[in-house]
Amino acid sequence: MKIFFEKMLWGSRYLTLLAVWSCIIGMALLFTLSAIDMGKLLIEFINVYILGHEVEHFHTAVVSHVITAVDDFLLAMVLLIFGLGVYELHIDKIECARDNPAAGKLLQIESLDDLKDRLGKVILMILIVAFFKNVLHVEFNEPLDILYMGGGIFLVALAGYYGHKGGHK
Repeated sequence: MKIFFEKMLWGSRYLTLLAVWSCIIGMALLFTLSAIDMGKLLIEFINVYILGHEVEHFHTAVVSHVITAVDDFLLAMVLLIFGLGVYELHIDKIECARDNPAAGKLLQIESLDDLKDRLGKVILMILIVAFFKNVLHVEFNEPLDILYMGGGIFLVALAGYYGHKGGHK
């Protein structure tokens, strides 16, 4: 009975494949949707600058769309890193990634702390991108608003500094 139970427990790790495949599907969807959105933006750009159609605040809209695409691409990378990391930690090592110099160290996960560190850095980048996306739509009605903006930029820079510094232990 003990051997059967232990084999069942050990085999239950394959349930993590549900998370792995879900992450890979989510990553593919985000990359595809973001690429399609960028294609639509290119068509709008051609309509405005080449065909001469007028669109109010077009530059701000373009920057906002590009930042949204970057945000989506970063989230897709989080899903990729998480999916591959869960696979490597619970199922097996991905040999073709270990032998391929193009894979780099980003997708090679050795421990749960390693996965958490890599995800934390990408999530910090997502938060920074989201902050700057929101900055585009800020209106400065009072002088104190400018001070708040400066404080926000300082805190983002500080988070980036400590995120970078933490990776060089």
